[in-house]
Amino acid sequence: MNADQNKTPPQLVRERAQRLQDALELRQPDRIPIMMHISYMLADLGGITKQEMHEIPGKEQELLEQAALRFQPDSIYGAIPSNPFPHIILGDRMAAWPGHGVDPNIQFQFIENEYMKGEDYDALLNDPTDWAIRVYMPRVFKSLEGFAQLPPLAMALFGCYNVMGLGAFTAPPIVESLRAFARAAEAAAEGTAEMARNTERMGAIGFPPNILAGAILEAPFDLLSDTLRGMRGIMLDMYQRPDKLLAAEEKVSRFMLEHAIGFSRVTGLKAAFIPLHRGSDGFMSLKQFEKFYWPQLKHVLLTLIDNGIRPILFYEGTWDQRLEYLRELPKGKTAGWFQSSDIYKVKETVGDVMCIIGGMPNSLLIGGTVKEVREHTQRICRDIGKGGGFIISTCVGEMLGSKPDLVQAWVDAVKEFGEY
Repeated sequence: MNADQNKTPPQLVRERAQRLQDALELRQPDRIPIMMHISYMLADLGGITKQEMHEIPGKEQELLEQAALRFQPDSIYGAIPSNPFPHIILGDRMAAWPGHGVDPNIQFQFIENEYMKGEDYDALLNDPTDWAIRVYMPRVFKSLEGFAQLPPLAMALFGCYNVMGLGAFTAPPIVESLRAFARAAEAAAEGTAEMARNTERMGAIGFPPNILAGAILEAPFDLLSDTLRGMRGIMLDMYQRPDKLLAAEEKVSRFMLEHAIGFSRVTGLKAAFIPLHRGSDGFMSLKQFEKFYWPQLKHVLLTLIDNGIRPILFYEGTWDQRLEYLRELPKGKTAGWFQSSDIYKVKETVGDVMCIIGGMPNSLLIGGTVKEVREHTQRICRDIGKGGGFIISTCVGEMLGSKPDLVQAWVDAVKEFGEY
């Protein structure tokens, strides 16, 4: 018998939320909690394309509720990001959505490029807002190319003497870009409101808010690499302009922290999700990691913690050579979701420092057998779940291609073998 079937939704929300919170704070809950980032598997379950999942009003949420009730994890959420409309309106060159830049049945794609040139560092450091609006945004967003015709903003916006100069803003390309920006803002606001409504709907069927809900940040190095310089550009910067790179990291750190702290105060959300991309083994040497990556990331993490925000980091790739650095973080204040690191080494090295998330290879839910899934789950629950501080999840937050019977076998095995 399903132990939860006679419980009310409010009771289930309390129990599941407490189970997750206990694990996050390195306590031992009643059972290992299950976090399910089901994402584009929802489209497969619904027999629709990924474009339809995003664009049919309410469809993704409908499918998410069906999956939640079917599989009964402790936490479940869909695609991140999930609102394509602001990106489509802006002509976002950094993102391709199903049916917009890729086939309707291909998932969201991030398109890295060198949107910031090496010679742009001085402008970024001198006046980042002016540079972002007049240079960066026209490069990234097709619908905002008119912003390149704006006058320098520093003098255009200060004092009553400059009001007469506002006529420059009436140039047709600028007006069109401002209108596109307003439409995108409205689409983003509607998406945010829908997320709030969907959180209430999930609560009504017994599922607590997503533990990742909060600001989304990056390591300072990753922000510059992913969205500005590109991997090739920033790797050259470590050799050709290291001082400017370090100065830019300090600058963007302040922006990110102001955003995250302000976002938390306004929303009441006390988490920050930080996917890490270029800090893993193989991207840079340990010497470079110690100079360009870890100190800046550690500063961001400690500042978030000092402001009552829990960083939940996705350690993409393999971090086996960097695990000892993570011991410098305060005990019980962060969580680490590990993709390809040796999960036993993670447990041994940082199991007393942070909540560990992961443990279930996506490949096993795609091409394994029920027997293999159960045996692996039993080992992970026994060895990695020992003592608490563990949330079992797929190693990558995308369950596309997973077989429903294997997902159910996984959940059932956790509930069988994961009790304390």
